[in-house]
Amino acid sequence: METINATGRRKAAIARIYVKEGKGNITVNKRPLNEYFTVPELQYQILRPFAVVDAEGKYDINVNLKGGGIKGQAEALRLAVARALVKINPEDKQALKKEGFLTRDARVVERKKPGQPKARKKFQFSKR
Repeated sequence: METINATGRRKAAIARIYVKEGKGNITVNKRPLNEYFTVPELQYQILRPFAVVDAEGKYDINVNLKGGGIKGQAEALRLAVARALVKINPEDKQALKKEGFLTRDARVVERKKPGQPKARKKFQFSKR
C-alpha cells in the first residue's frame, strides 16, 4: 500500500495526515500522540474512527497540525483520519458517516464588528 494523505479542518485548525501500513504508531508534529494530546478524552476521540471500522493498530500515521486550539486540532485530526480510512476502503464510508465522522463542522468564530466590544455584544447604552 502506498502512502495515502488526507486533510481535516475544524475552526482554525488544519490537520494534514499521511497514512501507510504499519503497527499503529501515530506521530503528531514529530511527537507521539499521547505526548501531544495529553487529555485522554481527546486521544479517544481521535482513535474512534479506527474502532468503528476495526482497523486499530493497522496503520502508521504522520500528522502535521497547525492553527487553532487543542480541541479544534483533535477534531480536525479525527476528520482527516476518517477521510483517509474511506480512501483506503470505500466500504467503510457508510459506518463512518453513520457515526458523524465524515461531517465537516463549519462553525467558526464570528468576526468582531467596529464600534462593539465583540461580535454581538454592545457597549452599555446611556440615555443621558
